[in-house]
Amino acid sequence: MPLTRRDFAKRSALAGGGVALAGSVGVLATAPGAIGVEPSAEGAEGDGEREAGRGHAHGLGYGPLIEDPKGLLALPAGFSYRVITRSGETTLDTGESTPSNHDGTAAFEGRRGVTLLVNNHELGGPRDKVKYPVPLAEGLVYDPAAPGGCTVVEVRGRGDDVAEWVGIAGTAVNCAGGSTPWGTWLTCEETEDKAGSNGMTKDHGYVFEVDPYDRRANRDPKPIKALGRYAHEAVVVDPKRGRLYLTEDASGPNGLFYRWTPPHGFQHGRGQLRKLADDAGVLQAPKCFDSGGRFVDDLARATRTGTVYGVDWVDVPDRDARTVSVRKQFAEGEVTRARKLEGMWWADGGAYIVSSFARSESPNQHDGQVWFYDPRRRTLTLKVLLGVNPDPSEDGALDGPDNITVSPYGGLILAEDGSGIQHLFGATDDGRTYPIARNDLNIGTEEEPEYSEFTGVVFSPDGQTLFANIQSPGIMLAITGPWRRQR
Repeated sequence: MPLTRRDFAKRSALAGGGVALAGSVGVLATAPGAIGVEPSAEGAEGDGEREAGRGHAHGLGYGPLIEDPKGLLALPAGFSYRVITRSGETTLDTGESTPSNHDGTAAFEGRRGVTLLVNNHELGGPRDKVKYPVPLAEGLVYDPAAPGGCTVVEVRGRGDDVAEWVGIAGTAVNCAGGSTPWGTWLTCEETEDKAGSNGMTKDHGYVFEVDPYDRRANRDPKPIKALGRYAHEAVVVDPKRGRLYLTEDASGPNGLFYRWTPPHGFQHGRGQLRKLADDAGVLQAPKCFDSGGRFVDDLARATRTGTVYGVDWVDVPDRDARTVSVRKQFAEGEVTRARKLEGMWWADGGAYIVSSFARSESPNQHDGQVWFYDPRRRTLTLKVLLGVNPDPSEDGALDGPDNITVSPYGGLILAEDGSGIQHLFGATDDGRTYPIARNDLNIGTEEEPEYSEFTGVVFSPDGQTLFANIQSPGIMLAITGPWRRQR
């Protein structure tokens, strides 16, 4: 039954304007630089030095970041890192180079202390233009013209013993994705290229399932067409209701947040999604409205953390986008959009969803939002809102969150994909932020420095190691140290 605007408005009034409707809606609400939040004394003044921690809550986190003499990764005192894979240097079990452009990553518990990581490689366009594509491993190729895919990385101990092999090849622009409750990885293609475009021989823009435990299960890759064809970013699974939620990173018009409901009687499990009919289940896009029952056209309308929107769902007319992109199949006023819908993580009974930024194409500008979708109440609550960073070249303020994970030590860990300096940073339940790492690898020049985004942030199953990637040139890192509860 749809959640009507009248019902939502009535419930919101009973809950005090909606603030109490979704439980602890005030969490993650006062990040430095957030719209409507006064800057702290530390953030408001400074000597202009590149001092990590400037603009972050005093006493929180692990202290200032220390410059890396190797010029790779700045970390707090007591922390260290190890390079797990590096494109052009480390090799697969076949002797071929580790592919480049590391992106979304998931960690799975293996046998005898092994951690298995499935690592996306965000590579698109003609394969012959890519220096280090995902090798076309026999039996694991979807489209031989495409350069992307996933590798599986096996890490023993603290990373002294590493093996890597192809999980899927011949896919395109594998950006983020999501792990499943049954122990597999759903890799998402962030493209709408069709056969004949960019040299492709098959249509792209799909989700594929990769099993890190069983190489044979990955043979003869098949797209999960029931989840739609569009510029996929991330996906999460509701383990209780069996629904999947997906984000779309697109503009002109802005992208959408989707819900897929499986057909009656469907049972999730390893390899079951690929057996579905192309039109199985129902794919829907959101239609949001505020506590007054007014339609919300774009999530950038929210200018205060704690904002709660009711969500109804609208069927997608043509999920395979045979003639018109999915997001363009809806007329004005039919669905709620958002710019740069990126990473997702399932925790606390719902989905955390990132919108990296919004500019002139949106009703309001910002440099990052994190929303929480509660499927039981069918509400979206704004948890984090970052104001536009006035000077991304200065260390301190944060912008452009992308990949996300929930920390075993409390709060969220976010990977920056903004302008200028790039960080891994934490956000506590009450909204304070703290730096965890800074990318010190300058891939530009001394006069015009450039720092690649962080991606694939995820903790090991035992919570002792934080894995993260520097996308370009393609480096997977394992970070260890004195982790502790952040309150």
